[in-house]
Amino acid sequence: MTITPHAPQHAPELRAAARHLGRRGFLTLTGAAAALAFAVNLPAAGVASAAELDARRIDDDPFTLGVASGDPLPDSVVLWTRLAPAPYQPDGGLPAERVTVHWELAHDEKFSRIARRGTATAHPEFHHTVHVEVDQLDADRVFYYRFRTGSWISQTGRTRTAPLANAAAGSLTLAAVSCQAYTDGYYTPYRHLAEDDVDVVFHLGDYLYEYAVNSVGGYRNYTDRTLPALFNRETMTLEDYRLRYALYKTDPDLRAAHAAHPFVVTWDDHETENNYAGDTPENDVPPEEFLLRRASAYRAYWENQPLRGPQQPTGPDMRLYRRLQWGRLAQFDVLDTRQYRSNQAYGDGSQIPGPDVDDPARTMTGETQERWLLDGWRASTALWNVVPQQVTFSQRKFDLTTPSRVSMDAWDGYRASRRRVLDGAKAAGVENLMVLTGDVHVGYCFDIKDDFDDPDSATLGTEIVATSVASGRDGIDKPANWDTYMQANPHMRFYNGRRGYVTVALGEDQARADFKTVPYVTRPGAPVTTAASFVTEAGAPGLKRA
Repeated sequence: MTITPHAPQHAPELRAAARHLGRRGFLTLTGAAAALAFAVNLPAAGVASAAELDARRIDDDPFTLGVASGDPLPDSVVLWTRLAPAPYQPDGGLPAERVTVHWELAHDEKFSRIARRGTATAHPEFHHTVHVEVDQLDADRVFYYRFRTGSWISQTGRTRTAPLANAAAGSLTLAAVSCQAYTDGYYTPYRHLAEDDVDVVFHLGDYLYEYAVNSVGGYRNYTDRTLPALFNRETMTLEDYRLRYALYKTDPDLRAAHAAHPFVVTWDDHETENNYAGDTPENDVPPEEFLLRRASAYRAYWENQPLRGPQQPTGPDMRLYRRLQWGRLAQFDVLDTRQYRSNQAYGDGSQIPGPDVDDPARTMTGETQERWLLDGWRASTALWNVVPQQVTFSQRKFDLTTPSRVSMDAWDGYRASRRRVLDGAKAAGVENLMVLTGDVHVGYCFDIKDDFDDPDSATLGTEIVATSVASGRDGIDKPANWDTYMQANPHMRFYNGRRGYVTVALGEDQARADFKTVPYVTRPGAPVTTAASFVTEAGAPGLKRA
């Protein structure tokens, strides 16, 4: 099938749409949906009016972007794929016609014992992505799945359901990953993660970077391929974001990790734009123009992740925060610390904190999400209350001086918001609080203190910070500021600057974190080692070397 690529739509269309609607009109849901359609010339989402393509006409493998699963419930899991026989073309190599896709979920890899099967429609309005919410499944079971259209069959994925809500505590091993700048190196950590024995992977943000990717893939420095020029620009439009996901998902190590384990995803900033805050962009553009960009970014994010229907965005709004249970062992409160936050104080960056960081009117989560989190803790019966989120939660001083600079983009820049969260955890009687964090391209672990300036104050929980998959390139074990950070932050128990991921084994008596790193990512094939291991005992928060 020969497809003629169409000309991309860029910022002028966004600006035109913004001027046409104005911020007040845009910020209604109806206005937002209309603005997105106006800006990117899309029909209404998910309509079935498009003609149907005879899948036998697809001449090349449409499953180039792999398969994925996510958000496991006791009786359900989400399955994902996208049809793209030509992933580097804006249309993915398919006409604007809907395609019928068959799916199977089985108890075994040979698909001799089918648990569920059915069909789904890959709509052109969703860029031929498929989200299947398979239900009526047995709890706490491993399953295998695949897709088929025409004569093509996808690779096989492995997924699982969660235990029943009232099931005994048992055990769970999770992995946490973050920050995978394609231009900074190969995804070798994902290759090792695909072979690791974990139950679920939490992606803590920066799945995508908006920056340009040159013809050699940046520090990947390809010599066996030339990437198309359409990647060599910053993502601004829906087409740009969709193409960038296609580039990332052609990576074989990322595809392997998705096929091996269910993912639970949340975003940070780069899926849209660096360090944006709510409707405030990094750069000096009108908010209504930025919200059109945000709408495009959010739509592409949902299309390309194994997310359920309630997470489908409307214009620039997307309910990403959500709660998952793992029997009586763990409750996971997945946060969104980008969409609702107040603008960073003092111009962002590393600053001496002033009164604005303690202003109770400023928020990291927004009032509604904060109330949802605290109410969830009060109702929780789980042994471990785990909060997968984006930016460093614990205090992190950058200097040995008093006062010290801290990050205005992290919770240090929103201390009143952090205080309310910690007070809410205490009021709810949360004994085993664990925060999972990404963003900073290094591995940390912290004791979460009631008063970070008093080392003798109560330890309220632990924070595990996953280093990046690729962002920051190779890194080193001890960055230049290692001594300063460890001295300035006595509650910091670990600091490592290599790439990799972290696994956390939750049990009835303790949780164990293993920081797994690779020595390089600027060339493929690096081995993996465990840089350090820590445990925290149930009912006695505080990290100890394992």
